[in-house]
Parts: sequence; C-alpha cells; structure tokens
Amino acid sequence: MSQDGQARLTALIGELRHGNDAARDELVSLVYPELRRIAAHYMRQERPGHTLRTTGLVNEMYVRLFGTASIDWQSRAHFFAAVAREMRHILVDYARARDAKKRPDHRLAISLSQVDVPADEGEDLLALNEALSRLESIDPRASRVVELRYFTGLSERETAEALGVSIATLKRDWAFARAWLLAQLGSGAT
Repeated sequence: MSQDGQARLTALIGELRHGNDAARDELVSLVYPELRRIAAHYMRQERPGHTLRTTGLVNEMYVRLFGTASIDWQSRAHFFAAVAREMRHILVDYARARDAKKRPDHRLAISLSQVDVPADEGEDLLALNEALSRLESIDPRASRVVELRYFTGLSERETAEALGVSIATLKRDWAFARAWLLAQLGSGAT
C-alpha cells in the first residue's frame, strides 16, 4: 500500500471511530486487494479441498469485523491485526466444526492399534491457535508479530512499521515467538 493509501486508511479509521459509517465503504474499497492477499496467504496454508475460499474468508471476516457494534481500531497496525486475528478465528471455527462432525457424541471405542490415520491439519491449527492465545498473555507484541508476519504475510519492514518498532526489535520478537511456539507445539503442550 502506498504512503498516500496508508495515510488515507489511517484517516478512514479515525472517521469510523467517530461514527462516520460512510467511511466503511471507502475503507473496504481501499484495503480489499490487501484483504484478498491476506486471505489467500491463509488459504495456502490450509488443507487441500477446504470448503472455504479466499473470497469467502474475506466476506466472513467483513461480516464479523464490521458487524460489531463498536469499532475501536487505533491505527493501521491495529486494523490489520484485527483482520488477521478474525481470519484466524474463522479458520479455527471451521476446523472445530469439521472435527465435531468427525467425532459425534456417540463415539465408538476403537483401539489406536486398529487405525492408522495421518495427523489432521485442523488439529494443528487448533493447537497453534491455543499456543498463540497463551503467547498473547505472555507477550502481546510477539503474538501480533506472528499474526502479521506468518498469517498476514507482511514483510519485516511492513510489520515493523505497522507495530511502530525498529527492525531489530521486530527480529527479536519474531525469534522469541518462533522459539516459544516451537517449544509449545513440539512438546505437545496445548
């Protein structure tokens, strides 16, 4: 997004916070290509045959994000962090629903030695979501770095600008978050 686009986005966020609902349409028009890019990045990480598509993810995120009574984004970074978080929650909800269909309440008792099932990507996403929630309680900025870098696909420079930190600080946060998540997910702790 150009400098002019970033400045306009910041102005539109301010207008929305002050109750100008007409600013919403302009904001969405301005960021729609970026929202599709973010959604496409998310969807590339999903299992083949996922029922949700890029446009569907953007549309559902729009309904959830703009359907709330109050919009209190403070900045461009806050807006894109909210977008990334909402998209992640949508995909986690889909994974939970898919897992629920696979595991009805009237489960049969089967020995693990009787089945040979590969690991489920939905379970991986759920585990990552839980780990990110724990990381957020420990280090909120590191959690936002993961959302913006990994899920949203922003570069180091874009993420540092969005968070208002130096590249060196961003790299430290990114290294910490990756190591912490690897330890959490590698140990099987969820």
